[in-house]
Amino acid sequence: APGAMREYKGVVLGSGGVGKSALTVQFVTGSFIEKYDPTIEDFYRKEIEVDSSPSVLEILDTAGTEQFASMRDLYIKNGQGFILVYSLVNQQSFQDIKPMRDQIIRVKRYERVPMILVGNKVDLEGEREVSFGEGKALAEEWSCPFMETSAKNKASVDELFAEIV
Repeated sequence: APGAMREYKGVVLGSGGVGKSALTVQFVTGSFIEKYDPTIEDFYRKEIEVDSSPSVLEILDTAGTEQFASMRDLYIKNGQGFILVYSLVNQQSFQDIKPMRDQIIRVKRYERVPMILVGNKVDLEGEREVSFGEGKALAEEWSCPFMETSAKNKASVDELFAEIV
């Protein structure tokens, strides 16, 4: 129909506790929430402008828990853009993101899938375990944009979601 809004499907991936829900909710509602049920998978929708035409960004906030890993293939199949999140105060979460990207490439069967690598929790600088350089190097290897964000900082979060569309 004329005037129908374009829809973009974004998928937020990352291991448990890295702030996937916090980033998504900050973007959609503009508020920071401290605690989430880690097992909940949620769809969020937000109207955005893309090239000055109104569009809808539908974001799937995936659960980081392993029991949902099998579902991930399905989300990846349907997703158009991927936000890969790790916590920069957790080295393990940085390692966990690599097989997730491999899974995207495997399911999508090609390399040119829009994705962005995100080091979250930059507000906890004092506890940092993953350097900016490490994140940047991985993103360069993957030929994708890289950002460090804090779910408490709305501007950085808005920039992140704008990048994926």
